[in-house]
Amino acid sequence: MERMRYQKKTIQLLLLLLFLWVLHRTYHFSTKKLQRIYQCWSVNTQTEELKLSDWFFPNASGLSNVTTNWSAPVVWHGTYSEVALENYYTSHKITVGLTVFAVGRYTDSYLYTFISSANRYFMAGQKVIIYVLIDDFSKMPWIELNPLRTVKVFEIKREKRWQDISMMRMKTISEHVVDHIQYEVDFLFCMDVDQIFIRKYGLETLGESVAQLHAHWFKTSPTELPYERSQLSEAYIPIGKGDFYYHAAVFGGTPIQVLNIARECFKGILKDKKNNIEAVWHDESHLNKYFFLHKPTKILSPEYCWDMIGINSDIGTVKLCWAVKNYNYLRQTGL
Repeated sequence: MERMRYQKKTIQLLLLLLFLWVLHRTYHFSTKKLQRIYQCWSVNTQTEELKLSDWFFPNASGLSNVTTNWSAPVVWHGTYSEVALENYYTSHKITVGLTVFAVGRYTDSYLYTFISSANRYFMAGQKVIIYVLIDDFSKMPWIELNPLRTVKVFEIKREKRWQDISMMRMKTISEHVVDHIQYEVDFLFCMDVDQIFIRKYGLETLGESVAQLHAHWFKTSPTELPYERSQLSEAYIPIGKGDFYYHAAVFGGTPIQVLNIARECFKGILKDKKNNIEAVWHDESHLNKYFFLHKPTKILSPEYCWDMIGINSDIGTVKLCWAVKNYNYLRQTGL
């Protein structure tokens, strides 16, 4: 056995030497050049990862419950160091994706303002690709983008019922992640179109899997949260169980994690559909079931998806808000 291991290592070494010889003959590499390449590779592979303690300061906000019982941060304004995050990502070039669905009347009412505000506030200073999934190409507004911003538009099938739109959203996201998004971005957010960015939505939101606290339910006890309570549904969560109620208007993470989220939610929706069941809040119910079983690594406070009609003393700096349903005047505000 030892002799076989020795022979295997010898063969690997000979192959490596042959490879280096071919490089030298083909590209005239000097020993010094090879040393520099090794040094660069060594430095890049030994770069320290960003630790939670480097940028997240839970006691800074004065709020309670800013860390979950599984040690995930709940990000509020004032709990993070923007400088530490920017310094880290300056040396770790990233591209952030943002998918948004624009279907039916929502296209005319909300798409222009969503993209315009994202162009200004979403991941300012970072490379961003906005993926617009639209059911009518002719309604795509023209918007002059800032540097490092790209918009990619894809036509999707039109659905009649909003319940079916909700269901097919997860399927469409997973298909696009598999086809191309996973090769183009390092992090990905999926958002509803009827929202407006009003302040910088930045690097503090990035994570492996990111969930959004619902503005209407973030202080409610688990027994009173509007989870799916029918045991016949795949989205079922027993009374007394659960951690938080998450809003489907915002979720994200790495492309692979977003793919897992979308696929598992769609599987649950399909099983329900075969059994003639519709969960109470459709894809949002299934999203909550997913995060109940697979805890998110980062949670965003309601400041990152706030209903401006409500007033709450905990909400200090709103980053993203729900759009007012009748707000055509906002198109003229220059957001």
